[in-house]
Amino acid sequence: MAIASKTRIKRTFKTSFTLVMYRLIFKRLFDILVAIMVLVVMFPIIFVASLILLFQNKGKVFFFQERPGLHQKAFRIIKFKTMTDEKDNKGILLPDNQRITKAGKIIRRLSIDELPQLINVLNGDMSLVGPRPLLFKYIPLYSEAQQRRHNVRPGITGWAQVNGRNSISWTKKFELDVFYVEHLSFQFDIKILWKTFIKVIKTEGVNQSDAQPMQPFDGTN
Repeated sequence: MAIASKTRIKRTFKTSFTLVMYRLIFKRLFDILVAIMVLVVMFPIIFVASLILLFQNKGKVFFFQERPGLHQKAFRIIKFKTMTDEKDNKGILLPDNQRITKAGKIIRRLSIDELPQLINVLNGDMSLVGPRPLLFKYIPLYSEAQQRRHNVRPGITGWAQVNGRNSISWTKKFELDVFYVEHLSFQFDIKILWKTFIKVIKTEGVNQSDAQPMQPFDGTN
């Protein structure tokens, strides 16, 4: 019994040590390696998309916005600019589905608009996998548990993104985000990346759609 107990303790220690090392060191190294590889492989697509948007958006290729990152530290997220800046007569931006461009629809459908965020990954602002970085205005609306989504770097994709994204409530999304934070591991990241790859290939459920836009979070939905 004593030998079996010691064996379990050793296994538990080894597992815990491996998880800690991945979270503190190897996840970041994995992010950098994969981000560089994807940027190299996808460069022709990124280049073509940039040229198209350069002409369609009159020189504005990228969309920048301040988002909360690890421990709510601000950073500027980078995406391809797929919408115009058109406003109504009150100076308020029109709904997304009225501002998205023809090229923007295709770029978003193929999830190409997310590729510039690999620069955020290389800068250390984001990870390949993690809770999606939302808006600063939502932070006061989070519950104590929901605030935990900021205990890790935000990701280009995440557990909520491969489990319904636009078809589930904000409450469910945040539950999935916190679940990821609590169970973060190399195996879990690989699982999410694989599911994301499949969804991108099938062009389903990863990106926001015109038919099922993401509604603003109000603290209850």
